[in-house]
Amino acid sequence: MIRISVLGAWAAAMVLPAAASAQYIGGDAPPPPAAPLPGQIETPGAALARNVRILAADPRNYQALLGAGQAALATGDAEAAIGFFGRASEADPASWVPKVGQGASLVQLMDPGAAMQSFTAAQRLGASQSAIALDRGLAYDLLGDQARAQVDYRIALTGTDPNEARRRLALSLAVSGRRADALAALDPLLARRDPAALRARAFVLALTGDTAGALSAVNAALPGLGGSMDPFLRRLSSLRPAEKIAAVHFGVMPGTGAPAPTSSIAAAVAGPPADRLADIDQLLRAGTPQAVPVAPPPSAPVPATVLPAASVATAVPTLPRAATPAVKSRIWLQLASGSDAAALPAQFRRLANRSPDLFEKLSPYVAQDGGRTRLLIGPFKSTDDAETFAEDLKSVQIDSFSWTSAPGQVVTKLPQ
Repeated sequence: MIRISVLGAWAAAMVLPAAASAQYIGGDAPPPPAAPLPGQIETPGAALARNVRILAADPRNYQALLGAGQAALATGDAEAAIGFFGRASEADPASWVPKVGQGASLVQLMDPGAAMQSFTAAQRLGASQSAIALDRGLAYDLLGDQARAQVDYRIALTGTDPNEARRRLALSLAVSGRRADALAALDPLLARRDPAALRARAFVLALTGDTAGALSAVNAALPGLGGSMDPFLRRLSSLRPAEKIAAVHFGVMPGTGAPAPTSSIAAAVAGPPADRLADIDQLLRAGTPQAVPVAPPPSAPVPATVLPAASVATAVPTLPRAATPAVKSRIWLQLASGSDAAALPAQFRRLANRSPDLFEKLSPYVAQDGGRTRLLIGPFKSTDDAETFAEDLKSVQIDSFSWTSAPGQVVTKLPQ
């Protein structure tokens, strides 16, 4: 499942998306189109297709890897973005830009702990505070540290996307109970009738207990939508701070691990399976171009011929209880994740075949996290041990990152 911001889902209901078509990148594909001229606008889907075509012929092209990562993230495919940014980091280990991209992608996957590791790595390589502030702020918010989040958002007000920084700042202030400050932060955007600011204002009101005001704001912006969002808005003020952030940015309510169950939001969230790392990995490592589907944006219709995996059952395979480790917090390395849990055993075997010696004594595990499943190895005694093994994996061109399971979270051994 690709998580879409509630703000973005509401926006999708207000603006009809342009038609989009998926494209295959194969040996008989036409050459990549030229980059847009100055002043021309290139859609994320077009940018993704153009850069993947370049990579089919030149898998280590740093600029194309960055462009593909940025485009994948813009289309909502954060999992694929992590893969592209990881390859970009391999192509230029001294560059901080891919680390920032990985951090931003991990934030969109609601993994703030791993995102923080990427942002720290980016800073070690020379990234400025302003380069990471917007997304690191959201990571802090997801961790429940609103004070640090607000410091970062204020730094981001001077960055490349000050409007988004202002909206995120307002929501964070509302989570902190500072309603007047939150509304004041939105004032410059509200004066221009910025649609996203109007939506943010509704959430600010709901977060601070004014459900009636929030419903009125929703209906004023989009008549008739308030009824479907009523349960979601009413529950917001009762959540813990980090839960409020997850709800307003990703539509995820505690206890569900899924977007808020309103018809308008659920329809906007629907999209192609998120885990396409195996396809991308095959493309970037093959000696000849491979046929790899480039998914359209989540709001676009998906042709049946493009993603046959969409029909695959996404439930985790039934496993014996004896194969489940104790449910205390543990440190793992994540190799992949996605909505298609049935594909994970084969994906693990593909990775293991690259280095049988390294994987000789390893068993794969899976953990359900919202609408997706994580493919894990471990557990490790410490973060240092996990990072050491991650370096070993990197030496055979396998990307991974550290992930810590929450107390009580079930991690299950995966049959091979």
